[in-house]
Amino acid sequence: MNLATTLAAEPNEDLAHISNVLIYSAMAVYLLAFFAHMAEWLFGSRSKVARTAAALTAGKAEAAAPAVAARTKGATATLERPKVVTRSVTGARDVPDGPGAAAGDEKGDLYGRIAVSLTVLAFLLEFGGVLTRALSVQRAPWGNMYEFSITFSTVAVGVYLVLLALKKNIAWLGLPLVTTILLDLGLAVTVLYTSSDQLVPALHSYWLWIHVSTAIFCGAVFYVGFVATMLYLFRDSYETKLQNGGQPGRFATSVMERLPAAASLDKFSYRLNAAIFPLWTFTIIAGAIWAGDAWGRYWGWDPKEVWSFITWVAYAGYLHARATAGWKGRKAAYLALIAFACWLFNYYGVNIFVTGKHSYAGV
Repeated sequence: MNLATTLAAEPNEDLAHISNVLIYSAMAVYLLAFFAHMAEWLFGSRSKVARTAAALTAGKAEAAAPAVAARTKGATATLERPKVVTRSVTGARDVPDGPGAAAGDEKGDLYGRIAVSLTVLAFLLEFGGVLTRALSVQRAPWGNMYEFSITFSTVAVGVYLVLLALKKNIAWLGLPLVTTILLDLGLAVTVLYTSSDQLVPALHSYWLWIHVSTAIFCGAVFYVGFVATMLYLFRDSYETKLQNGGQPGRFATSVMERLPAAASLDKFSYRLNAAIFPLWTFTIIAGAIWAGDAWGRYWGWDPKEVWSFITWVAYAGYLHARATAGWKGRKAAYLALIAFACWLFNYYGVNIFVTGKHSYAGV
């Protein structure tokens, strides 16, 4: 079968139906994973919620005294999990990661393992839904906003699972991730849903596989960095309040102590954004090359092109701010949130509310 025949092929409605069933099944399993994560956060490690307060008070020195005496006598001190202690971006405080950074006690570990297992199952179902959607039309499964959304959420979960396999102390990411994935899929199957169909002529290019796939991957990583940045701001406020002698509420304490230290979250989000920024640069360049092939010009200030560039500038500003002594911590975090907001508008806002050459929303 040649390329022209493939592009003209009628959609396979049976595969399209299977894709829809798999996506809905994935949503059901993600919902179960959400409840498992909630149980992990609510019932795991309740006895360890005073970690940060102890580290920021004189009680820290008193707690360290027995360990010093034990080392003097040649004994071996045993630390509770997690053992990571990090320095904040201001260099003013050393704070341990909360127990939620690595799941926590035995009960928390049980709920966490159940949640991760369900997330893996949901990921496989959703990946199957994306794959069968692609097979139903014999093309890349991101020709409209519905397909982009289901692929984006699949890649986002895949990024989380890979990071979880490589870095064991990101259990805290599971709950916010699954929550937003459910929202994304709910929006996709209701507002953004488009029947399986062939592409408009302008999208018949191998650049669809290159340009859009890199855009999806970059967005997924930017999203994970965004979650870490948001949690950093909350955790940093919590640590600051404790350091200043304040007394956060029981609920706030229970939630915040499930997170890594503010410095850990800050470093994690920065490393993700810095690592993916070169690929976002390539994404814009690839789009320009595709535009030259499709429309005879590399850059025409189309709304999608403009907001892609604005997003690039915003993330470049954030990374530059991180390299400047006066723009670390919260100030840089606000720039990261603005940058992700630009990426989000570039996808939803431009595709839905703005008319241009990239108007392939399908809604």
